[in-house]
Amino acid sequence: MLHRRALELRDEVLGPDHPDTLTSANNLALVLQRQGKYEESETMNRRALEGRERILGPGHPDTLSSVSHLAMVLHYQEKYGESETMDRRALEGREKILGAEHPDTLISVGNLALTLHRQGKYDESERMDRRALEGREK
Repeated sequence: MLHRRALELRDEVLGPDHPDTLTSANNLALVLQRQGKYEESETMNRRALEGRERILGPGHPDTLSSVSHLAMVLHYQEKYGESETMDRRALEGREKILGAEHPDTLISVGNLALTLHRQGKYDESERMDRRALEGREK
C-alpha cells in the first residue's frame, strides 16, 4: 500500500515526529478506516494525534483534525463514550481556533450530533443538528 510505504520512508528519512511523517500516519489511518480496518486505523490515528499534540500543540488545526479522525474511527467501532469525548474536544478546539461558523467546526458539530444520537441522547443531538444546519445555511 502506497500510504504505508510513504510512512515507512518518512519514518526513516525524517524521523517519527516530523510533521510530514505524522501527516503520513494520519493519511494511512484514513485509508485503513475506509477499508474497514478500524483497530489498525485507531492505532495509526492515536500515533498521529500523540505526535501532533507533542510537536504542534493541542490547539493546532492539524491536531484537531487528528482528534476528529480518532473520534470517527471510535464511532465506527461503537465506542460511543470515547467517541463523544473526542468529538467534544475537537468541537471545543475548533470553536476556539477557527470560530463557530468555520466549515470544520460545523463538521465537528454534525459528528457530535451523530454520536449523541447513537447513544440515545436525542435532545442534545437534535440541538447539534440544528446548529450544524443553521451554520451551513449562512
